Amino acid sequence: MAKSLNLFFYLSVFIFIITEPALAQKCSNYKFSSNQVFESCNDLPVLDSFLHYTYDSSSGNLQIAYRHTKLTSGKWVAWAVNPTSTGMVGAQAIVAYPQSDGTVRAYTSPITSYQTSLQEGELSFNVSELSATYQNNEMVIYATLNLPLANGGNINTVWQDGSLSGNSPLPHPTSGNNVRSVSTLNLISGASGSTSTGGGADSKLRKRNIHGILNGVSWGIMMPIGAIIARYLRVCKSADPSWFYIHVFCQSSAYIIGVAGWATGLKLGGESPGIQFSVHRAIGIALFCLATVQVFAMFLRPKPEHKYRLYWNIYHHTVGYIVIILAVVNVFKGLDILSPEKQWRNAYTAIIVTLGLVAAVLEAFTWYVVIKRGKAEESAKTTQVGNAGRSQYA
Repeated sequence: MAKSLNLFFYLSVFIFIITEPALAQKCSNYKFSSNQVFESCNDLPVLDSFLHYTYDSSSGNLQIAYRHTKLTSGKWVAWAVNPTSTGMVGAQAIVAYPQSDGTVRAYTSPITSYQTSLQEGELSFNVSELSATYQNNEMVIYATLNLPLANGGNINTVWQDGSLSGNSPLPHPTSGNNVRSVSTLNLISGASGSTSTGGGADSKLRKRNIHGILNGVSWGIMMPIGAIIARYLRVCKSADPSWFYIHVFCQSSAYIIGVAGWATGLKLGGESPGIQFSVHRAIGIALFCLATVQVFAMFLRPKPEHKYRLYWNIYHHTVGYIVIILAVVNVFKGLDILSPEKQWRNAYTAIIVTLGLVAAVLEAFTWYVVIKRGKAEESAKTTQVGNAGRSQYA
């Protein structure tokens, strides 16, 4: 009996595993409560969204139903066509959100700049039969758009969500999936995201990833390793002066790679004038300036016996630790902006924790060596004094 129950349990788990992907929601399986039927649909790649549509090329009418699922309370959603370019500026949006009195408001809003706060206004094309429903954490926007066929039937689409303040939409997040919610749609073939506009979004995302990797490896990993090398290898007399050259090589390499990542970030900022990550940007600028001063200060490094060497050491160590702290903080800020898969954050966290544990163990060992060496030197001095005294009275 027990074996039968175990077999039934494992069989149930196996069936769930192999059928769970098939049970995932697809637009083709969806049935509207109003029994509306659309000729085509697309499972949009981000923000748990779907687009159902029927296009009549003779009249230019595009009948759509945009669905946003898994929507928490206090959120607005929008779907838009951008007739002039990709992205947000120039988009002709349809916005909907549940109001505090329980009703759902749906209206049109042309996006003229990054500072536009979804104000109601007429679009560059006619919109009719506009309505929206909200139930079971799902918002559905219905509308008919008059879009005469052009550009081979391709249109640029954007979709978004954001939070509400009362009955007023707040700006949407400018990171993660909210900057990936752009695509192209061919109204004739139904193909989505396959033209050059999709490639443009992929190119920007690729630049963001390169920026993140360069800065994460240089400022966030190599700089702390270089500091660990300098602080703990120098205790070993056999490592002198090798530790110094390893330290300089590590920090110089980190600085060069970091400058490349910093320049990539500046280029990304120039290409996205309306998207601001003020804290991340400010820390990045401070980090670059301090690291640059730190590199050039090496040329002013006094000799060990110089009277100003002590002050230079205090400066060098203080600025170095500040750079490392800012670097680690900014890497995590960058991860918040990019919103990559969770394992990337976990991997970097594990690296930092490991480096911290290594530093803690080496710190304890260093103090042990220093104290032991100090006692040995003190004992040697005492012995020398005793020997000198005995030889004086011999």
